[in-house]
Amino acid sequence: MFDKILIANRGEIACRVIRTARRMGIKTVAVYSEADADAVHVRMADEAVPIGPAPSAQSYLVIERIVEACRATGAEAVHPGYGFLSENPRFCAALEAAGIAFIGPGVPAIEAMGDKIESKKLAQAAGVSTVPGHLAPIADEDEAVEVSRRIGYPVMLKASAGGGGKGMRVAGNDEEAREGFRSARNEARSAFGDDRVFAEKFIEEPRHIEIQVLADSHGNTVYLGERECSIQRRHQKVIEEAPSPFLTEEMRRAMGAEACALARAVGYRSAGTVEFIVGADRSFYFLEMNTRLQVEHPVTEAVTGLDLVELMIRIAAGEELPFRQEDIRLDGWAIEARVYAEDPLRGFLPSIGRLTRYRAPEEGPQVRVDTGVDEGGEISMHYDPMIAKLIGIGTNRNAAIASIRSALDGFVIRGVNHNIPFLAALMHHPRFVEGRLTTRFIAEEFPDGFHGTAPSGEAADRLAALGAAMLHRQAVLR
Repeated sequence: MFDKILIANRGEIACRVIRTARRMGIKTVAVYSEADADAVHVRMADEAVPIGPAPSAQSYLVIERIVEACRATGAEAVHPGYGFLSENPRFCAALEAAGIAFIGPGVPAIEAMGDKIESKKLAQAAGVSTVPGHLAPIADEDEAVEVSRRIGYPVMLKASAGGGGKGMRVAGNDEEAREGFRSARNEARSAFGDDRVFAEKFIEEPRHIEIQVLADSHGNTVYLGERECSIQRRHQKVIEEAPSPFLTEEMRRAMGAEACALARAVGYRSAGTVEFIVGADRSFYFLEMNTRLQVEHPVTEAVTGLDLVELMIRIAAGEELPFRQEDIRLDGWAIEARVYAEDPLRGFLPSIGRLTRYRAPEEGPQVRVDTGVDEGGEISMHYDPMIAKLIGIGTNRNAAIASIRSALDGFVIRGVNHNIPFLAALMHHPRFVEGRLTTRFIAEEFPDGFHGTAPSGEAADRLAALGAAMLHRQAVLR
């Protein structure tokens, strides 16, 4: 086992990895930019190394500085967290060349799954269900129309190197196919430096459901159930839950088997996530594989009782998985809400500034809070404006919803705007409660954006009573 690891990340995920490493008796090294000199993860770690100015391109994304920080501190391994360099094969190769372990998969697996076109070809070869489509790069607008007609409208035009919702357009006719191809290619070129675009069938009433896999270097591969991630805004996940309210046990086994088949096909080692798009007819198709720890991993931990970060570290150290597929049990329900510094009343504009007041809900058996900020901390313009991840846990879905509703009321956040009112509205929405989810949920239920919710029922009665009491008190004092 490693004596010391470096976490090549910041914020809540850096804190999350440090907590597990500390419990395992492993010393930790944090890295930080100038903007993060006083950050929570820096104070939590046993050592901390500055790596450059605030912009990520000059600090957290500079491979040489991370490798040098490992050499300077004697760190034997690196956990990349998510984002930044977590899926960069050059980073993995640089660590390997320096004799430093990468707590994640090997270079071939990262490269194979990092290209959306190649990953779909590999998935097909491994017998994994894939969306009908045209996997070769589309040359021009005319070919975009020809390919779209052959697949059958509606189609999704997607950047090969895309991610985070960038470089994706839905086309329902020839004109939209031409415009979608132009837009997707231009956006992909700007965001990724790669303007290849391919096309696939757009699934009606789609759900986004992903399978968590784990694989060691001894030939063992298992899946840990699924996560429902259909509640998205502009292709970015907002709410995630485990298990899915839609899957049957038969579907779970089938999707898990395909996810494991793909992992084996690329020689995968570590934790990874195979994402599927699931249709209303319960058909499912491979979307992509994320070769890293997912933001939403806590919901899987809550229903399996496993620590994914610990397992990643143990796998990287050469250990064998301590269980087999038949040992995995899903118990209860967990829902995660991402708390962001953003203004939902103004189109979810990011809100930067100092947290003049910050208090998270009290944690316990039904509530988990993963955060990387504290009172007085700064929400910087340079990074993702996440404040915390709130996980509500219960014996069933209704109990998990009740847990997260109550916990959302326990946050105190001042100094920046936040999306808690929007998250609360989602948790109370009848369609969400019923589990009738699709990736279009937010667009369909909030077509004109979020404008707050008026109190009703018991809440309205309480506010009316409070107002009456205040008026009475003022009258008495006069």
